[in-house]
Amino acid sequence: MRNQTFKTRSVLACALVSCLIAAVMLSPANTGRVQALQGSQQPTIVPSPTSFVAAIPNGPIKHIVFFIKENRTFDGSVAKTSQGRYDREHSGCSVKAGANMQAAKPFKGRHYQAEIILLCVRWYLRYSLSYRDLEEMMTERGLTVDHSTIARWVLAFAPELEKRVKPQLKPTNDSWRVDETYIKVKGRWVYQYRAVDSDGNTLDFRLSATRDAEAAQAFFEKTLGAPHTVQPRVINVDKNAAYPKAVETLKARAHLAPDCELRQVKYLNNLIEQDHRFIKRRTRPGLGFFTFDTAQRTLSGYETMNMVRKGQVKGVDKGDVLAQVYLINHLFGVAA
Repeated sequence: MRNQTFKTRSVLACALVSCLIAAVMLSPANTGRVQALQGSQQPTIVPSPTSFVAAIPNGPIKHIVFFIKENRTFDGSVAKTSQGRYDREHSGCSVKAGANMQAAKPFKGRHYQAEIILLCVRWYLRYSLSYRDLEEMMTERGLTVDHSTIARWVLAFAPELEKRVKPQLKPTNDSWRVDETYIKVKGRWVYQYRAVDSDGNTLDFRLSATRDAEAAQAFFEKTLGAPHTVQPRVINVDKNAAYPKAVETLKARAHLAPDCELRQVKYLNNLIEQDHRFIKRRTRPGLGFFTFDTAQRTLSGYETMNMVRKGQVKGVDKGDVLAQVYLINHLFGVAA
């Protein structure tokens, strides 16, 4: 008896929903909008006072999503907020079935579309913006997202960005410039080891709590293991006494070539000293780092976006912003 009652109520509920959808679709206001959208070339979301009507190009209406409050993102797609929900399948931003499954993995469980997440992460890592700046910029585009949510996105996807970009980097040359710069984490200084080649291309980076021979050795080993680096012919460093010890240890372990020359000439490191500023200016808008792990994750994103900006990725030239955007979207399996 209960099952029959439940089935009856379900049928009645489905019939009521169908009537409501038909009423909205046949209303004069929405009918005009739908007819205008039938010949459009791009997926469009048209808001009405109480609903969004999603139209697919050259096809019928696929889905109608009701909202209490109108809320549309900068690109016309519907974002999930406290006022409603969005339909992922018919948002107009999906890709082919096989690629879509792979693209969904990094963003599984996220309440926002992958395009929005990547946009916030890319802007934060590329430009001198704070999380609150990005929150206001998203608000201007009709998207409600808290600055703490953007911070979680950056911490989650900055290391993933490094992991996906590094195999795509162009090979560097065998003349290294190595130096470290200071980063403050919860009131104390830590050290970001960095290296570039003679053309200014970033070789690698490593955050360390100490500035000694062990830290220098660990940085050299990480740089030697990068897919885009080669055995150095010469390594230019400053007068830090830790570098000769680290180089001698690596030569004894056959990690460095015996004829590799270590030059402790300070003026030869002007190139790396100037390159520090692209990282330092990214850290100024924020309030600083409160944990070592947060600093490590965020700095990896800064460094990776700096590599992309320099044109170090294969097929992407320096200054070609659109190609850089397409690259990052493609690496994460997101339709451009």
